[in-house]
Amino acid sequence: MRSRYTAFAVGDAEYLAGSWHPGSRPESLEVDDDLSWAGLEILDTERGQSGDTRGVVEFRAHFQQGHGRGANRGVLRERSRFVFQSGRWWYLDGVLR
Repeated sequence: MRSRYTAFAVGDAEYLAGSWHPGSRPESLEVDDDLSWAGLEILDTERGQSGDTRGVVEFRAHFQQGHGRGANRGVLRERSRFVFQSGRWWYLDGVLR
């Protein structure tokens, strides 16, 4: 989860696409250059440990859209599902809260 947040923060769409499960990955993925990510809070986790095949992470990601006086601050809250396959964790999908 933290690596995906970092990829959003630095605008690395290639990493994000590569960490998304092929069965649920969108055909194209673009990051919004107008968003600045300002912090990640992990709120809850379920499973996701060694030996597990599924995991859930609920998080809040703080962002700022725009620059200067016209900037808007916001929070993205999501409950994300992950699956462990082929020796690695993949992002499946998420539900916004």
